[in-house]
Amino acid sequence: MSKARSKARRNAVQALYQWQLTGADVSVIEEQFLIEHDMQNVDVEYFRELLREVPLHLHELDDHLIEYLDRPINEVDPVERAILRMSTYELEFRLDVPYKAVINEGVEMAKIFGAEHGHKYVNGILDRVARKLRSTEIQAAAQKKK
Repeated sequence: MSKARSKARRNAVQALYQWQLTGADVSVIEEQFLIEHDMQNVDVEYFRELLREVPLHLHELDDHLIEYLDRPINEVDPVERAILRMSTYELEFRLDVPYKAVINEGVEMAKIFGAEHGHKYVNGILDRVARKLRSTEIQAAAQKKK
């Protein structure tokens, strides 16, 4: 897990949170982040990809999530919702990122930005989504342990 990627994810979660709450155009939020935040040592291209692609695939990402949620998606804490959507995007479209890294990053961000026990909720949901979207990778990892 590169620190530049971790920083990109942190910024992307904050930007996605802002997008969810304000409904502002993603390009405006992106520009604001690039100007107002310290983007040094951030994988800016990865930040841009996450910020642009999550809204583009929103319905598909939410479809993966809703079957594992205990409430409607719009009732999930906005920070946790942003983390879940971004992590689900990575699980589905960024197969170059190991599923364990995606889950770990999501949990860590939930610890930093989310509610007191939000990281447990995020962990449980992402684990189930990973089993669905990355079943081959998970089975291969299990075979290696044997």
